[in-house]
Amino acid sequence: MTSDLTSAFQHIPLEHRIVLGASSVRLQKEFEGQFNAPTIERFILSSYEDFAGRAKVETYLPVFAERFARERLRALSLVEGITPHDVPVVLFLCVHNAGRSQMALGWFKYLAGDRAIAWSGGSEPSSEVNPAAIEAMAEVGIDISGEFPKPWTDEIVRASDVVISMGCGDACPIFPGKRYEDWILEDPEGLGVNVIRPIRDDIELRVRALLAELNVEVKS
Repeated sequence: MTSDLTSAFQHIPLEHRIVLGASSVRLQKEFEGQFNAPTIERFILSSYEDFAGRAKVETYLPVFAERFARERLRALSLVEGITPHDVPVVLFLCVHNAGRSQMALGWFKYLAGDRAIAWSGGSEPSSEVNPAAIEAMAEVGIDISGEFPKPWTDEIVRASDVVISMGCGDACPIFPGKRYEDWILEDPEGLGVNVIRPIRDDIELRVRALLAELNVEVKS
């Protein structure tokens, strides 16, 4: 890591610093010519610290930090015009980013593939994705078990064309020039799979309608 940021990482356990160092190398190669090493390391550090503050199990903190830093850097690249903004970008927001927005993200990625980009976030991110939501999505062949709750960030909102909120109310970020929609959906927190299935199916219909409006071809 660069010398000016080395001290900022000293409070992180050594085994995590080693993994984050490797993450920095990977992201520097991936974003070569777009962002310098200090910028990438700042994104990694801030992403790590966000998850460290609420994680129940710390084993996967460096992995989550790298994935979130990558997502944020891709968004910043779009915002700054470094990479072309040539497909629709949608952001799904709810309170905990553990149920509704994760199911919407799962449906969107499954149906749109690489023909559009989708992210998700929460105003008060939980420590894990709702297990019952994971089970409900698995029933329709969509695996969201590898997802993790995360906040939204300035660059991610700014890079989005459409912002879909699901119960986050006044906490949802407002930026000029964005298309905003509020989907009224029951919060699946604490609910069983039987109750979540209708919510899952409702979200599928809404995502399909959104993709049709965006002229994105969907998987049959």
